[in-house]
Amino acid sequence: MGRYIIRRLLQAIPLLFMVSVVVFLLIHLIPGGADAVFLNPKLTGAARAAIRHNLGIDQPLPVQYFTWIKGAITGDFGHSFNDGQTVISDVGARVGPTIELFGSALLFALILAIPLGVTSAARQYSIVDYTITFFSYFGISMPIFFFALIMQEIFSVKLGWLPDFGRSSDEVYASTFDYFLDYTLHLILPMIVLSLAFMAGWSRYMRASMLEVKRQDYMRTARSKGLGPVAVLARHGLRNALIPVLTVVALNFGAIAGGAAVTETIFAWPGLGSFFILSLTSRDYPVLMAMLLMSAVTVITFNLIADVLYGVLDPRIRYN
Repeated sequence: MGRYIIRRLLQAIPLLFMVSVVVFLLIHLIPGGADAVFLNPKLTGAARAAIRHNLGIDQPLPVQYFTWIKGAITGDFGHSFNDGQTVISDVGARVGPTIELFGSALLFALILAIPLGVTSAARQYSIVDYTITFFSYFGISMPIFFFALIMQEIFSVKLGWLPDFGRSSDEVYASTFDYFLDYTLHLILPMIVLSLAFMAGWSRYMRASMLEVKRQDYMRTARSKGLGPVAVLARHGLRNALIPVLTVVALNFGAIAGGAAVTETIFAWPGLGSFFILSLTSRDYPVLMAMLLMSAVTVITFNLIADVLYGVLDPRIRYN
C-alpha cells in the first residue's frame, strides 16, 4: 500500500506540471491583460511601465511562468492585485467556511444517496422505486442557482425560518449554544442546495450498481443459505456496490467545487467559491492561478483516496 501511494504521488508530479502550464496560459489568454484592470488609464507611460516592472508582468511569458511556479513550489503565490495581501493569506482566510459548507454538503449527500439508491434497487419497479426515481431526476435537472432562489423564497422570505445569506448574524451571543445554533441555521440552506444535484445523481449510480451486484452468484448463494433480503444487501452487496459509486464521487469533485462557487455567491457565503468568482470578475490573476492549481491538487488527492478505499471495500483488490 505504501509503495502504491508513493508511486501515485510521483505520477502526480508531471500531471501537476502540465496543469500548471495550462492554467498559466489560459489565465494570460483572457482578453485585456492584467494591467488593463488595475492600472489607472490617467497614469503616464513611465508610471505604468514602473508598475508593470515591479509586478513582473513586463517579462516574457516563459520568464513569468518559471518565476511563478518557483514561488508556488515554496508556497509563495505572490500578492493579490485587489487588496495587496499575499494570496496565501487571502485564500487561507476563506478555507474554513468552504470546508464547513463543502464537507457538510458532501456528507449530507452521501448519507441520503446511499440508502435511497439501495432502497430503490431493493424495491425495483415498485411505487417506492418510482418515487425515488422521480425526485432523483428532479434533483439532477434542477439548476443550482434556480433551486437556491426557490429555497430562499420559501424558507427565508415566506416562512422566515432560516437566514438567506451570510455565515452568521451580526449580534452578541449569550452562550456558546446560541453561537452554534446561529451558525447551523445559516449553513442549512446552502448545504441542502449544494448537495441536491449530487445526491440525486449518486443515488442513481447506487441503484444501478446495487442492481448489478444483486445478479452476482455470491448474492444468490447468500440468499440460498437463508439470509434475509436486508442482511444479504447489507453484508454482501453494499460494499461491492459502493466501489463504482466511490469513483463517481471522486470524479465529481470538480463539479462540486463549481457548484460551491455558485452556491456561495448566491448565499453570500464567505468561502473560496465566492472569492474565486470575485477574483475572476476582477481578473486577479495571482489568486486565480493559485486557486486553480490548488483545485487540481485537491482533485488528484481525492482520486488517490478513492483508489485506496477500493482495497478497503474489496479485499480482492491488490496494489502490487
